[in-house]
Amino acid sequence: MTIRQPIVTVAGHVDHGKTTILDSIRKTGVQETEAGGITQKISFTKVPIENIKKRCKEIQEKKIKLDIPGFLFIDTPGHAAFSNLRKRGGSLADLAILVIDINEGIMPQTKEVIEILKINKTPFIIALNKLDNISGWRRQDENLINSIKMQSTNTKQQFQEKLLTIISALHYHGFNAKPFYEITDFKSQLALVPCSGKTGEGINELIMTLCGISQKFLKKQLRLKKDAKGVILEIKKEKSMQYIEAILYDGSLSVKKEIAIASFNEPIITKIRVLEEILPISNKFKPASEIYAANGIRMQLINSKEILPGMPFTIYKNNLQEIKKQFEKEVSEKIKTDKQGIIIKADSLGSLEALITMLKQKKIQIIKAGIGKINKKDIISAQTNLKQNPENAIILGFNTEEDEEVKEMKKQDIKIITQEVIYKLIENLLKYQEEKRNELKREKITGLAPICKLKILPQYVFHNSNPAVFGIKVETGKIKPKTPLINSQGKSIAKIKAIQDKNQKIEQAIENQEVAISLPGIMFDRQLADETYLYSDISEPQFRQFKNNKTLLTQNEIQTLQEIAQIKRKEKVTWGV
Repeated sequence: MTIRQPIVTVAGHVDHGKTTILDSIRKTGVQETEAGGITQKISFTKVPIENIKKRCKEIQEKKIKLDIPGFLFIDTPGHAAFSNLRKRGGSLADLAILVIDINEGIMPQTKEVIEILKINKTPFIIALNKLDNISGWRRQDENLINSIKMQSTNTKQQFQEKLLTIISALHYHGFNAKPFYEITDFKSQLALVPCSGKTGEGINELIMTLCGISQKFLKKQLRLKKDAKGVILEIKKEKSMQYIEAILYDGSLSVKKEIAIASFNEPIITKIRVLEEILPISNKFKPASEIYAANGIRMQLINSKEILPGMPFTIYKNNLQEIKKQFEKEVSEKIKTDKQGIIIKADSLGSLEALITMLKQKKIQIIKAGIGKINKKDIISAQTNLKQNPENAIILGFNTEEDEEVKEMKKQDIKIITQEVIYKLIENLLKYQEEKRNELKREKITGLAPICKLKILPQYVFHNSNPAVFGIKVETGKIKPKTPLINSQGKSIAKIKAIQDKNQKIEQAIENQEVAISLPGIMFDRQLADETYLYSDISEPQFRQFKNNKTLLTQNEIQTLQEIAQIKRKEKVTWGV
């Protein structure tokens, strides 16, 4: 059986140097073309074994036998789509390089990567990048182990401290991590390779470690089968042509063959019009009549409508029912939704799975999940949630955004949260849900008797009596029609009849807003001319309820509550604050 290239995913925290390390492996200047130095889209690079042998002279000198024909590297954005590029039975990647800045250690996104690698059971090694940023570090020798030994005492001590800190942090995550030169068993120990993508130091050792693990442990799973299988990565448009970029991870694919692509409905059956493969160490493609896995490919299809990123594809041999069952297991079973919960959208199937995985860990329920931009249907679903459970009237967008129609829509109390990093997206979700819960509790306790303090604006008296209509500024809280008011002596004044802003009736006025209010049965010049402030009239049970829920009140509301209590004391009401 022919052995294919191992597929290697490069993953890690934003700005820890994933592309720089890959750049050093393939000896190209890709990162300079990326916006802000951060990888914008998943891309792939094919590195043949001949290039690896040229780079690692030790392979030739020691006559190390390698059966693998090279590597196919996938460089990913800083979000978690990295390791959830999926195929049947697990991750698309055979191996992963987890990049960690040796000076910064494990960051929130690194933890996220580790969790998903563990879930997918993807073997990985760690590249401890930015070795050159350790104070006093100098590249002393071509051999990394010799270079470490030759550092100054102070630099060597710093290196050991940083190394031990990361080893300890990885132990917490359940890994027995060691520097690659101390590893005795690659099956039970996690290899750390200190390196610098910038200077190239340690990169040869990183490649050698990848080669060793692939040769020793992956040969069985790298055996090439006959039928083509792959994953759609991206749909791209060039001028008037639409191309599909994909990874072919098994078998061989010929031009004009029919393929079946998974979707959320029926499989899409289409012929290939144009078939191209990625050139070695390049981002350019060349036409090919037949392509063998593992490979980065580009296809122009006869039917490319409704194709979604992340979806699997396979060769079609008039076996529709068999393919439907296979795709159902690959797609539908992974995207299980709940009877209630939030709505989520992502840019690809892999991203969607990654988001679902992380949300389930946080015990967050999902009622609807999909791929693509946030659309009108999502808003309608969220509006249903708003009626049933306002806390779930949320749409999460992972690495996606609102479409043009949604941008123009009124969204009422629906919250749309978008982010390109999962842990930040979930942080923002949890924060918003907590705020929403507090807001609902607050509305419940302030619903019957809102806390308010109003400053009378005597220069704005529009009608003196029955009703008195005059201007006020809401100093604290909010007011609505029927809010009962007292003066600074605790005397009941009246209930607000109506509120106006710029001659328009409004349902409420909030803190710092200046509006006109009307009070029935009141003569302003006799009853209010000497008053500066008015307060909401709160009963003792309501006061107790507010006091027991102080954490839901603002400092201004607590202060106003104390003032109301002092006023009530004047009326010989014994309230404690």
